[in-house]
Amino acid sequence: MKKKVVSILLTGVMLVSMSAVQTFAGEAEGDGQTVVRVQSWNPGEEEYRYEMIEQFEKEHPDIKIEYTYMPYTDHVEKLKVDLSAGDAADVFGVQTGAMYNEFRDFEENLTPYLTEKYGEDWKSNYNDYAMSLLEGSDGGYYAVPLGLSYAGYAWANMEYFNKYDLQVPKNYEELKSVCQTFRENGEYPMVIGAKDSWINIDTWINIASDINSEKLYSAIEGETPFTDKDLVQSFEIWQNCFKDGIFQDGALGVGMYTDSTDMYQKEGSIPMILNGSWAMGAYMDSDEQSQAVYNGENSDHEIFLLDWNGDGKTAPVAEAIDVSFAINNQSKVKEAAWTFVDWMIHQGAEFLINGHLQYMPARNDMKLDVAGLNEDGKTNLDFVVEQGKDNVGGYREMAYAELKEVIINELTELALENITPEEAAETIEAASQIQER
Repeated sequence: MKKKVVSILLTGVMLVSMSAVQTFAGEAEGDGQTVVRVQSWNPGEEEYRYEMIEQFEKEHPDIKIEYTYMPYTDHVEKLKVDLSAGDAADVFGVQTGAMYNEFRDFEENLTPYLTEKYGEDWKSNYNDYAMSLLEGSDGGYYAVPLGLSYAGYAWANMEYFNKYDLQVPKNYEELKSVCQTFRENGEYPMVIGAKDSWINIDTWINIASDINSEKLYSAIEGETPFTDKDLVQSFEIWQNCFKDGIFQDGALGVGMYTDSTDMYQKEGSIPMILNGSWAMGAYMDSDEQSQAVYNGENSDHEIFLLDWNGDGKTAPVAEAIDVSFAINNQSKVKEAAWTFVDWMIHQGAEFLINGHLQYMPARNDMKLDVAGLNEDGKTNLDFVVEQGKDNVGGYREMAYAELKEVIINELTELALENITPEEAAETIEAASQIQER
């Protein structure tokens, strides 16, 4: 598998001229500062990101950070080329699962850095589940977590529910009825940006995990066939969300960020959206539109989970490390890069979580204490924390890129009604049988 990954990455060399191979990561500016290049999709483009970097540079005047934000897909593709050419950022964001494994040959083992600074017991400072996702096959840790997040939630703008005297749905049949009422009154039903594969995977995992989380994760690991009746049912429910009008018309042509999320978080123009715990950050968004929607006089939003198969059991959430930072093992400034990474998982995480509610804490010693959160936000945050403690079905990001790609394709075909749930299950099972694990 490693040889295959390396060959994929090395094809990027052909795309880069030799003149681009010059590494300038270790160059110092005229005032003697060490430049550390950082590239990630997360943190994003928000103004507070500049404030955070400014604070780091104030505390470390000998280091200058050059931060490049890129949407996730672009970030991954650029890394493939730049790492192969020896010209990638010194620090880059990774997502656990397929991406983390794909770039292993270019990730510095951070275990010696962590052990030297925090002692042999350094892992006890972090969420056990998070660290299990980051442990390499050799026992090393090649990235460290910035924060946790949870997928599988739905969000309701109660203004619409109150307007039509509706209750937040608890199961699929209630959801179907609510969406029909909204449609009859010229409103959107539940919105999903199904153009983006990640929300489709998140939603399907939530459905399948509600039916039988043990079988879901066993199937991903190649131990249970995807043709099992419980997994076939999960594909059926996913398809029915399109057939029954649960999701808005044209959902496959609409992205999540920011096409769909702006409608819910800034315009307040839709009653429901599927999104994860990261949507909590909208309460802290300084944007005037978001402030009006989330902190206005009559603002009322509710985060909830569904019982997709109607068995009386609410679906569990899927846990993930929202973003982890890795150090490029080709970097000329590894010590400065480590200084930045170490600061980010401590002071930076405090800034992003308690200051802007971008994630949940990945460190056991961090107290969740968000300043300025309104009562509505506090209620929803309590729900997220409670589910994260007592209702986690498993991981969000699978480690098998080829299998994941087939699932993504089949979910799209199901949404288009081009195939049956049984046919999707057979195709995915065939891919699972040849997947290297």
